[in-house]
Amino acid sequence: MHSDNMTHELKQRIDDLECQVAFQEQTINELNDALSQQQMQLTRIQDQMKFVVGKVKNLDASNLADASEETPPPHY
Repeated sequence: MHSDNMTHELKQRIDDLECQVAFQEQTINELNDALSQQQMQLTRIQDQMKFVVGKVKNLDASNLADASEETPPPHY
């Protein structure tokens, strides 16, 4: 009888461990998916920033307003 009880307890422990491993695998997969999505977003943002920086660098300085030539707003 003692052996049957011990066998049942060991099977229960193995079942519990298998359940924990399954949840851990699911969590790892979800984290991997989230990380992959964030990496794609980061890559898109970097590409957009390169584009914006390129546009700003190509602006002609004469197109920018000279602060010394601007008249102050009426409330001054």
